[in-house]
Amino acid sequence: MAIVKPLPDGWQLIYHRSHALLAAQIGGHWRRKDAPPRFYETIAAISHHDDLEREWEQDNLTPCGTPKDFMMETETAYPRMYEHLENALYRGRWVALLISVHLARLNQKASGTSPEADEFLDRQQQLQKQYRQELKVTKDEIDRAYAFMQWCDRLSLILCQQQLPDDERALEISKGPDGERYDIIKYHDGLLSVIPWCFEDNRFTVNVEASTLNEVKFADNTSLTLALKQAPRSIIEWTFVKDAKQSLKQNKLA
Repeated sequence: MAIVKPLPDGWQLIYHRSHALLAAQIGGHWRRKDAPPRFYETIAAISHHDDLEREWEQDNLTPCGTPKDFMMETETAYPRMYEHLENALYRGRWVALLISVHLARLNQKASGTSPEADEFLDRQQQLQKQYRQELKVTKDEIDRAYAFMQWCDRLSLILCQQQLPDDERALEISKGPDGERYDIIKYHDGLLSVIPWCFEDNRFTVNVEASTLNEVKFADNTSLTLALKQAPRSIIEWTFVKDAKQSLKQNKLA
């Protein structure tokens, strides 16, 4: 699945795994003194938490033949989730633990709707308890790391879905691992800032790759897959600064 944006003569697509990599880039710039437990393993979990998505193995077309945005996906494929968790374990129990928490949260609304859903959610509770005991970590430590993971994921989605409001209006990201609310703002010069500032450096740039399709409709999923494999790619960048207006003044004086 992908994040799909309509263009005048086609579509722009950002693969979900690319969005996850952007989330990891954002997380990597977090202020070290306030970083969550097992920081680098947590970054790995953020980077790989969407490995469940397999762009070429799914039906990615809407009924009218246009590329399907990930928000339109309704299928719950528990066998694939189990496989995703098993693969995560090869990176370590901390990564698998965070991804288990993530999948359990996403599927919590399915509780009580089917035996498969209940079995999956029960199994995640058991696995999480087992991994916490083996790793000798508390639930509070896991909750803090997962809040960080959610925060990075949310900010990445805001960027990829181009949700930044105009006119220098602030948009809430979510609460961070410290329980504090964070907002993002885009200034007229295109620079971004997060309030309050929570990053190690005063200025940094992150990016994601996007594919461009020059067709509006496709006959079938095979046609879409072929077009995507041949589609040109571009880099989209965002620069964050601690004080965008002060940075702009310095650039004008330079």
